[in-house]
Amino acid sequence: MEPKNHGSHVIVIPYPSQGHINPLLQFAKRLSSKGIKATFATTPYTLSSISAPPIALESISDGFDHGGFSQARNTDVYLKSFKTHGSKTLSQLIEKYNSSSTPIDCVIYDSFFPWALDVAKQHGVFGAPFFTSSVAVCAVFCRIHLGVLGLPVMREELPLVVPGLPPLSFDDLPSFLKAPESYPAYLAMKLNQYSNLDEADWVFCNSFEELEGEAAKGASELWSAKLIGPMVPSAHLDGRIEGDNGYGASLWKPLSEECNKWLKMKAYKSVVYVSFGSMVSLTNEQMEEIAWGLKGSNLDFIWVVRDSELNKLPSKFVDSTADKGLIVTWCNQLDMLAHQSIGCFVTHSGWNSTLEGLSLGVPMVGVPKWADQLTDAKYIDEIWKVGVRAKEDEKGVVRREELVSCLKQVMEGERSVEIRKNESKWKGLAKEAISEGGSSDKCIDKFVEQLKYSSNNKG
Repeated sequence: MEPKNHGSHVIVIPYPSQGHINPLLQFAKRLSSKGIKATFATTPYTLSSISAPPIALESISDGFDHGGFSQARNTDVYLKSFKTHGSKTLSQLIEKYNSSSTPIDCVIYDSFFPWALDVAKQHGVFGAPFFTSSVAVCAVFCRIHLGVLGLPVMREELPLVVPGLPPLSFDDLPSFLKAPESYPAYLAMKLNQYSNLDEADWVFCNSFEELEGEAAKGASELWSAKLIGPMVPSAHLDGRIEGDNGYGASLWKPLSEECNKWLKMKAYKSVVYVSFGSMVSLTNEQMEEIAWGLKGSNLDFIWVVRDSELNKLPSKFVDSTADKGLIVTWCNQLDMLAHQSIGCFVTHSGWNSTLEGLSLGVPMVGVPKWADQLTDAKYIDEIWKVGVRAKEDEKGVVRREELVSCLKQVMEGERSVEIRKNESKWKGLAKEAISEGGSSDKCIDKFVEQLKYSSNNKG
């Protein structure tokens, strides 16, 4: 497909964590493939980890240029610093381009940064937030921001009924809503996403019509979202972006070669891939239960355990499972999910991982721990029926017996037939949405055309 030469220019700004960089960088590549010049602006600390030609790279400061969030060591301090330094350096970046032959037409920013819209408007530039959560979760938080729902959400007020969503029980709600005091800075950031949404020119959500059209329709009275997902590399979906095999960003060094070599020796759809993402930290007790659950299942497994978590593994576990399991500190998740030997994905149910599992057709076992993961896991289990959600005990721990039961249901039981059938269906719908003429592709094309028209008629 020939790129269209529209001559428009966007700056794309992610929150600097892996789960936010990936989908926004992928969106920049989609826009670039349609003839839009895309400049990706992130912090100096994360900039060196990104390479995605032909996307141009620039830096904006969070105030902690040598260590990022780890240098700040406090969420509230970090976010306030990013707003102060980010606003100033983004303004300078826009001014730099506006005095060149490629002025900025639109700032597409992670919805965590509503201040970016203020900066864009100061320069007479369009602004559009990009939400990295599901539409369903956004609909709930938006209603809380508007005061339609109160905090904390109490058990006696449930189930929570929101237009376009299934009834939500206490266990289905984002953790911040049940215990607002648990992560006050993150809750404030979540709610602040909607503070100036009515001033945005477009709103993008990393989802697609077939998946969350009802949720989007239910939220349309609050804001009108363009569903442009799934933002997964093109090679795993429509194949229309040449060489787009991966996101082009990795804050860790993946160990794909070791994983692939090990997987080659395993049978088709026989291996359990386990990863809890880049942020979730399990307790020692939960790590132990997961470990012995994997061993008890007698299934082959690859488990991604970050360096900081390795000391939580039970003693002798690695040695005792050497014939069945492989422990790695990081790997390329897309490569793993796309491999013919992977038969199940044990996931924290973060939105990116959920979309990747759906897009690549891998049945899931959801082990959600916090934030939006709880709601995502409900959809995986009850709504899309592409996996099962592991149940916690009264201490909030998924016990080994529960994990074994879930793995057996997904890999071997009668339910596995229905799950695989549904996974195949959603994989096809995800590909269809982003392919030429699909629902998401049409949304992106409409944005491109509107931006082209506006940029050609300035002044």
